[in-house]
Amino acid sequence: MNQPANHIDSYYSTSYRESHGDFSEFPQLQEELTIDVCIVGGGYTGLSSALHLARQGFSVALLEAERVGWGASGRNGGHCGTGQRKDQQDLEKLVGLERARTLWEFGLEAVQTVRDLIAEYDIRCDLKEGILYVTNRQRRLPDLEHEVEHMRSVYGYELLKYCGLAEVREMVGSENYYGGSLDAGSAHLHPLKYALGLAVAARNCGVKIFENSRVLNYKKINKDSKVSIVTSQGKVTASYLVLACNGYLGKLSPSIAGKIMPINNFVLATEPLPEGLATELIRDDVAVADSLFVINYWKLSADNRLLFGGGENYTSGFPDDLKKFVRKYMLRVYPQLERTRIDYAWGGTLAITMNRLPVFGSQGGNIFYAHGYSGHGVPTATFAGKLIAEAVAGTAERFDVMAGLPTYNFPGGTLLRWPGLVAGMLFYSLRDKL
Repeated sequence: MNQPANHIDSYYSTSYRESHGDFSEFPQLQEELTIDVCIVGGGYTGLSSALHLARQGFSVALLEAERVGWGASGRNGGHCGTGQRKDQQDLEKLVGLERARTLWEFGLEAVQTVRDLIAEYDIRCDLKEGILYVTNRQRRLPDLEHEVEHMRSVYGYELLKYCGLAEVREMVGSENYYGGSLDAGSAHLHPLKYALGLAVAARNCGVKIFENSRVLNYKKINKDSKVSIVTSQGKVTASYLVLACNGYLGKLSPSIAGKIMPINNFVLATEPLPEGLATELIRDDVAVADSLFVINYWKLSADNRLLFGGGENYTSGFPDDLKKFVRKYMLRVYPQLERTRIDYAWGGTLAITMNRLPVFGSQGGNIFYAHGYSGHGVPTATFAGKLIAEAVAGTAERFDVMAGLPTYNFPGGTLLRWPGLVAGMLFYSLRDKL
């Protein structure tokens, strides 16, 4: 039997072992199962779907090609923001005010769902409060003030606060930013601890979890529309199938793959910082994200390391020296960390969409999918699992709201999407620099 791939060497994997011990290993699928629901993918979407379905009494098997939480769900920045990946005023223009209100409520519920699962299952994942969004452009300040007032007057959201230049520079200890908005309704956490906590909860609710069980293909097998899901060593026959692969979908479903684009993003972790320096960098221990098109995002870990995400690439490989690659972005924000040791650096693959809205949908009435969270995956993927469980149980109205969002194929499909994306990213990167 082949052994599952190890979790990558990152601050997250090391700190998980230090606080929780060795990773739980789930078996490889080496049998034929007949089950209510088969889920492909062991990240937030798959784990949340499995947990919510099992709580409703469905028999569930989850198949993960590597390790549970091995992909972006165990490697991301850990930000858990309200709303969608697109600003509310942009959503109003795209889908109208009424649907934008619904999407806002969904976003609030998504964050609350994360909080509720953490509390209910006692998931120790370093949950902290607040995200500060800072702007690199002085001319954006009137827009920020208007946005805060708009969220208060139109949506009744009182947890978003405008922060001027002096306050922001005290809050983040960097001269790069001219203002921002603090969202006290958002949160941040240790993403791998959260993912593996969901896995334990799902297992304890009866979900059969299999690692090292890459799905080779799936197909409808009879007039009752049952689905056959095949791995190298086993097979599952299920009444329902959930595709929860996101950036690792590959060629499993070409019709979905054309709507998402896998990209790589990178994160580093410094050595533990002295208390005074940590407070200088992030005064209130919130997470921070800037306004560049290819954003920088950062936060403090439970042991006062700076976890800083910066830089992307669009190839199948990572830069040779990840510490050096991400460090240059960090030093543009915090030159005072020039002599600070970098202990870890790692990368991961996520999926973006053309308009940054997620892709929800179904095939044939009993195959459901949700992908393309575009960097907003902690809350949105968790909520996706909740909506998928509702749809499987026969109440698809809320799932259909998300499935009805406008989505677009990347020009050229999966073959030519890459050069087009690179050209676009280079343009926006140049605009950021200018």
